[in-house]
Amino acid sequence: MKPSTKGLFAFAAAFALLISTVVWLGREPSDGRVTVTVRLWDKQVAAAYRTSLDEFERRHPQIHVELRLVAYTNYAIKLRTDIAGDGADDLFWVDGTYFANYAEAGKLRSVDDALGAEAKAAWAPAVVEQFSRNGTLWAVPQLWDPGIVLYYNKALLAKAGVGADELAAASWDPDPAKDTFLPLLRELAASGAWGLGAFEDLQGTIMPFVGSAGGQLQDGDRFAFENPKAQGALQYIVDLVNRWHVAPSAGDTNLNPGFTLDQFLHGNLALFESGPYTLATIRQNAAFDWGIAVAPAGPAGRVTVTNGISVALNARSPHPEAARETLAWLGSAAGNAPLGESGAAVPAVTAATASWTEHWRGLGVDTGPFFAVQARIPAPRGARYSAAAQAGKPILDEMFLGRLPVPEAVRRYDETANAITSP
Repeated sequence: MKPSTKGLFAFAAAFALLISTVVWLGREPSDGRVTVTVRLWDKQVAAAYRTSLDEFERRHPQIHVELRLVAYTNYAIKLRTDIAGDGADDLFWVDGTYFANYAEAGKLRSVDDALGAEAKAAWAPAVVEQFSRNGTLWAVPQLWDPGIVLYYNKALLAKAGVGADELAAASWDPDPAKDTFLPLLRELAASGAWGLGAFEDLQGTIMPFVGSAGGQLQDGDRFAFENPKAQGALQYIVDLVNRWHVAPSAGDTNLNPGFTLDQFLHGNLALFESGPYTLATIRQNAAFDWGIAVAPAGPAGRVTVTNGISVALNARSPHPEAARETLAWLGSAAGNAPLGESGAAVPAVTAATASWTEHWRGLGVDTGPFFAVQARIPAPRGARYSAAAQAGKPILDEMFLGRLPVPEAVRRYDETANAITSP
């Protein structure tokens, strides 16, 4: 998922980062330098970090920064174990679903304390909000997915007689009289390909539809799928699969979340709904002309989900001041810009975001649609989110297969997930 955020949601994602459990990326420090360690899980971002931190070391010759790359599949478990044993790195990546565990346990030094409450003004507000609890920010935003878009196959659109402008103007609605998106999908499917890769993907499918319906996934930390607007959105998605057959079968996608991307890359899918984390993969592997359009608006407008990754400061770092200096650098425009300059991720430091758009503009890609959203549904959160989502997944599997009615599925999902999130 996505080099930056594919592991953030338990609903779906193909995790293909086949690297060793721990890889150290750095040089042996000279005598007398303080070594600060930074833990993360993304190989491409690690390379950009190395460029950034080489400059940091030039400016701070008394500090050496060592990167420790941990495979995503082991990351959360190993971090939990190391934090419990007071053996975690000075700085480490966290996602929006489990940072609260460590904040509540006193394992993190708040950003407000380390860098000052005014520092957060420099970072993407949506990511600041995601990593805040009760008004306190607990990690410095590093990268984010500003919005979800429709990647489209130009040849398949032309074959169906669907124009890119027509696609960008389309909106979905449970009321057939107002729905202009489904007719386009049916035209695309009639030309011999699936219309849309709608499947059990929280970030790329579920939350954009739920958000643009005016619904929500959670109320605070509690799951709240059982509301009319969310149900209407989920029914629309399920109907795309099982009633209108304009999307691949859940029999394929439930077991293989990467199925729709594969079908898009093989020219069998006209529209693939995803975020910037898929951009490099599509550019490298699509053997056809493709484009990017805004995600369809719904009854509540064009709403998608933003998700971020941030770096936290270990409250028990043996080098608190050197770690704080490194954290401040990673949160600066100069420190964050190499992520965008390499195209690895969208920088979450506002002044550095243009480095990513300029990188892709140089490759002929207009990234404007990623940012063209009217509002954003909050990303998943909560100390027990991952366990709750995993427990509820079999229920969504049955719903997408058409074997469990949507109202029953959301009721059971909320009950199952909230039984885990409740203290």
